[in-house]
Amino acid sequence: MGTLEDRIREVEDEIRNTEYNKKSSHHIGKLKAKLARLREEAELARSKGGGGGRRFAVKKSGNATVALLGPPNSGKSTLLNRITEAQSEVGDFAFTTKDICPGILRHGGAQIQVLDMPGIVGGAASGRGRGREVLGMARAADLLVLFVDVLQPDLAAVLREAHESGIRPNARAPEITLSKKDRGGIDLSSTVRLTRLDEGTARGILNEFGVVNASVVFRMNATADDLIDFLSAKCAYIPAIVALNKIDLVSPEELRSRLAALDGWRVFPVSAEKGTGLEGLKKGIYEALEFRRVFLRPQGGEVDRSQPLILKRGGTVGDVCDILHKDFRRKFRYAMVWGASVRFPGQRVGLEHSLEDNDVLTVIIRL
Repeated sequence: MGTLEDRIREVEDEIRNTEYNKKSSHHIGKLKAKLARLREEAELARSKGGGGGRRFAVKKSGNATVALLGPPNSGKSTLLNRITEAQSEVGDFAFTTKDICPGILRHGGAQIQVLDMPGIVGGAASGRGRGREVLGMARAADLLVLFVDVLQPDLAAVLREAHESGIRPNARAPEITLSKKDRGGIDLSSTVRLTRLDEGTARGILNEFGVVNASVVFRMNATADDLIDFLSAKCAYIPAIVALNKIDLVSPEELRSRLAALDGWRVFPVSAEKGTGLEGLKKGIYEALEFRRVFLRPQGGEVDRSQPLILKRGGTVGDVCDILHKDFRRKFRYAMVWGASVRFPGQRVGLEHSLEDNDVLTVIIRL
């Protein structure tokens, strides 16, 4: 029967060699589901076996974490050294960076941890060049900066490895729900018209994942890949921007051509070596993280606008309490908010209330 890796390669080869058309879409959908399930089994086997070697260990710090992800020798280390206080090793040869080097970017009142990652090569998702560990660290980031060398602008190669490891840059989690039943088979329904996934393929994918009795509701025009991602429940949906590096080495006409090829991405042309475009990239990183600046107002006092608290998107009053003091959540009574997140100024809210940018907050605790 072969090892798990042998079976994975066999399914990958069959998918690669099967011509995609309307007749084969059902078969390919089932093959993709089988491949996802086999990869999950292989990952579980590796984790039970101790992971197969040493792992990267980087403690998270700052308000958010950004991963620099790209091929070897694309200039990631030079960029890190330029925009943070870090001193990552730089060289004119591939694989200079053998470990993950962190640095702190300070911008807009936020402290952003930036990780210089070893280069991604073909086969990284399968473990080549410690790629599985690198991509595993990238999965935990709040933002990916996809690094592209203007002389070798092969973004597709990095995206392919990221996709195989379960990273979905700039994608949203599939809007699908599943409720298991004791009996009755599979009931499929949708709130939108499904034009990219037929019922037979959906049932085949569900069966491949061991789902035989369930109610499944599609709230999006899903594809087979969307359903597989939902069932595997291992995908990381991470915002991403592109840094097009070494622009000092090409003419303006060549640069325009490279930018046109990256249409659909938010691209920041830079030269890490010369320092060109770095302020724009810093601003782009800050904006892509969608921080929420929250200003504190003591009860009966004035707003302190000298140093805002920085929250991630979706940050709550409870998150602010955790930042202020370890006992604030336990002693919390209520909070008052002025700003875009409330219906009227000074509205009373609870710990779960989500805050918006520039909100003013007063926290009332039991003494």
